[in-house]
Amino acid sequence: MTTILTYPFKKLPTTSKWALRFAVQTKTKKTLAKPNIRNVVVVDGVRTPFLLSGTSYKDLMPHDLARAALTGLLHRTSVPKEVVDYIIFGTVIQEVKTSNVAREAALGAGFSDKTPAHTVTMACISANQAMTTGVGLIASGQCDVIVAGGVELMSDIPIRHSRKMRKLMLDLNKAKSMGQRLSLISKFRLNFLAPELPAVAEFSTSETMGHSADRLAAAFAVSRLEQDEYALRSHSLAKKAQDEGLLSDVVPFRVPGKDTVTKDNGIRPSSLEQMAKLKPAFIKPYGTVTAANSSFLTDGASAMLIMAEEKALAMGYKPKAYLRDFMYVSQDPKDQLLLGPTYATPKVLEKAGLTMNDIDAFEFHEAFSGQILANFKAMDSDWFAENYMGRKTKVGLPPLEKFNNWGGSLSLGHPFGATGCRLVMAAANRLRKEGGQYGLVAACAAGGQGHAMIVEAYPK
Repeated sequence: MTTILTYPFKKLPTTSKWALRFAVQTKTKKTLAKPNIRNVVVVDGVRTPFLLSGTSYKDLMPHDLARAALTGLLHRTSVPKEVVDYIIFGTVIQEVKTSNVAREAALGAGFSDKTPAHTVTMACISANQAMTTGVGLIASGQCDVIVAGGVELMSDIPIRHSRKMRKLMLDLNKAKSMGQRLSLISKFRLNFLAPELPAVAEFSTSETMGHSADRLAAAFAVSRLEQDEYALRSHSLAKKAQDEGLLSDVVPFRVPGKDTVTKDNGIRPSSLEQMAKLKPAFIKPYGTVTAANSSFLTDGASAMLIMAEEKALAMGYKPKAYLRDFMYVSQDPKDQLLLGPTYATPKVLEKAGLTMNDIDAFEFHEAFSGQILANFKAMDSDWFAENYMGRKTKVGLPPLEKFNNWGGSLSLGHPFGATGCRLVMAAANRLRKEGGQYGLVAACAAGGQGHAMIVEAYPK
């Protein structure tokens, strides 16, 4: 039986509030530079086109995509490979042959074998962790130039033999006589051949993320129509951004033996009428989370060139943005699995000395429409702030005219290990385009974890 935890929340804004609006910010505020701490800048960032799993990337390996992102970054920035001090990549479902995918991709992209590389994993904020690890290495003076990125290939995930079969094969490998081997083989049963499929589920709760998102939407009284409206907004904005050439971080990738891929293929604006026909994907028959208002399984990779400001300027670069304060949070993985942005946003704003009104561009990861809208309701609730966050007042609702204006994970796609870099580059590029100064990036992640970061536009 499904348990629904409910909260007393008011209804979300009406449909008209989801209008496709853009705001150009021109005001100038204080800079967030800190005394005696090096400024860390993003020179540029790229990503392969994000594709639906099972499409053009299906015959590749993860390091192929990661290598393509690294190669694209080298071409975009013309950075000499030898000046890169360290390479860090995030990934979630690891290919066992290339568990340190950062190292294999770096070697494949032609980086020196003297350049160290390591791989991190933190669910959907793995690339965020790669970036902030790089920020720490630069801020502490250990490095000057970092490449951070992430990769995920959901088209080919490791499928294991059952535990019993694995144990049998390992024991057979150790058997020293024919008698021992025959004895072990006699223990074999057909059910040993049943494979173990990886699941997008919490180890601690055994609940899939989609099931949790459905419960979260119910707890916050987010309707099916509201979720479909938000998903339609995401796809419509992404299509508009794609058509207008705003997704400048995407670099073409020639898939071996196939055509060159030039753009994301999951952007598919539909209609509310068509979306309403879909059945619930997780909690049946009364759930509200469907394939149309959820992010889809995605293949893709991203990479960013991060430098100490003085190093970037000495090399003649004009950075795009500063990477400022960041915050990681964790909460209950059962009932608050996807509320990371709600908890991380006020903490990073307070750390930076900013308010919600100071933010010109919000870029939040969209795992599910219901997740985004539940976070909105939590952030706009004094009751939730007092009873769950230990705060006297609510966080505040991000203005929709500043929120994910070029689409989000629902439409652009969500390669688990790569999304963090896409979020930061979207914020940086939007600030340059729209004339804003501060961007706020936030994301939820499996395990009940979350991340938020302040991105500051580099002065023109």
